[in-house]
Amino acid sequence: MSIVICFNNKDPKPWQNVLELKLKEVKIEIYPNVKQPQEVTFALCWKPDQNILSKFPNLKVVQSVGASVEHIIRTQNFSPNCTLTRVVDHQLSEDMFEFILAGVMSHLKRLSEYQTDEKQKYWSQRSYKRINNTTIGVLGLGEIGAYISTKLGKLGFKVKAWSKSKKSIENVLCFNGNNGLHNVLQNTDVLINILPLTSETENILNLQNMEQLSKNAYLINVGRGEHLVDSDLITLLNNKHLSGALLDVFRKEPLPVEHPFWQHQKIKITPHIAAITDISTASNIIVTNYKNLIEGKKLIHSVSLEKGY
Repeated sequence: MSIVICFNNKDPKPWQNVLELKLKEVKIEIYPNVKQPQEVTFALCWKPDQNILSKFPNLKVVQSVGASVEHIIRTQNFSPNCTLTRVVDHQLSEDMFEFILAGVMSHLKRLSEYQTDEKQKYWSQRSYKRINNTTIGVLGLGEIGAYISTKLGKLGFKVKAWSKSKKSIENVLCFNGNNGLHNVLQNTDVLINILPLTSETENILNLQNMEQLSKNAYLINVGRGEHLVDSDLITLLNNKHLSGALLDVFRKEPLPVEHPFWQHQKIKITPHIAAITDISTASNIIVTNYKNLIEGKKLIHSVSLEKGY
């Protein structure tokens, strides 16, 4: 029994080094340098090549090294005996919250506008918003979304949140279903998207939905690039319905240099760094799942292939 690491757009060597220290008796190989594919029972993946996992006939577990799994579901054919799992890490949730809080506060206090003024040596005082009169809408109430909603609510923001299934969180108005989405979007000053990517959530950040936000609302997308209809965002920014956007995820990454987002003054871009998986903590989850597989125990953080989360 061995482990294979199948990565694109991420260096596999540090992961191999950490796992070799924690699983000293286990063979851990990096694709395509796999000597005996039939021995592989556990695959560690990040954006793997199309149907690459079919090369391992005895594969039992496919472990995403992040919270997202759609990059695996959409590219692989799963056998009935194979289980997909993901990383659910408290540190990941805290990092995401801190990024979002920084984005929200920068918007409320209009810091990016002052940065522009500074470059032009222009002195001008502007009005600003406060936490207690700001309504935040959160799309997605999984582990990370629920954590972020709770923390924002404790800070004094008015928080509304939407999910596919019914949820209940203290100090957060929770909605679900189509009518629930409408309730979350209306009268919202800042919209934060942290949904999983499924066929139902793809393109959810479109013109029809985002037009329901309050005038001069602000968008923060830390979900997936495929949630956002790029041209619709630009339309809403240009007609001044939205005041700006902070985008950390994109349909194609790295974001192509010719993409219009780079040139738009109201769009702030970060290179998918809102929450970077910490190898030291994530590797403990991977080790636990590998040992659970060997010992016939239940895997942690398994994913429904039908639901996509």
